[in-house]
Amino acid sequence: EVQLVESGGGLVQAGGSLRLSCAASGFSFDDYAVCWFRQAPAKEREGISCVTKTDETRYEESVKGRATITRDNAQNAVYLQLNSLNPEDTAVYYCAAAKHVTWRLLFNEVFMDYWGRGTLVTVSS
Repeated sequence: EVQLVESGGGLVQAGGSLRLSCAASGFSFDDYAVCWFRQAPAKEREGISCVTKTDETRYEESVKGRATITRDNAQNAVYLQLNSLNPEDTAVYYCAAAKHVTWRLLFNEVFMDYWGRGTLVTVSS
C-alpha cells in the first residue's frame, strides 16, 4: 500500500520555525520527486517546494530564503524546514510524490502520483 504521512505541524508563534516530515512507503521512493504543497483557508492549494530524485531543489517565491527541503532516501523521507513563520503561512501542508514530471511542472499538482493527508500548521501573530 502506498503511503505518504506528514507530521510536524502544529501551533507556532510568528517568527518561529517548524520542521515538517513526510514518511513514504509502498513505492520506489528513490525514483520520485517529492514536493510540499499547502492550502490556506479559502485559498487554492499551491506548491511551495520540491526536491527531485537527483536532489535538486526548488522553492516558490513566498518561502524562498525561509525554507529548506531535504530528502533522506535511506529513510524514505523528505523534510521541510520552515523559518521566520508568519500568519500567512497558516495552512494544511501536504507532501506529494511524482515519478514523471519536468522541472518546469514540479509545482503542478496534476503531475503528482501520490498524496499524503496533510498536517496543519497554524501561525499565531
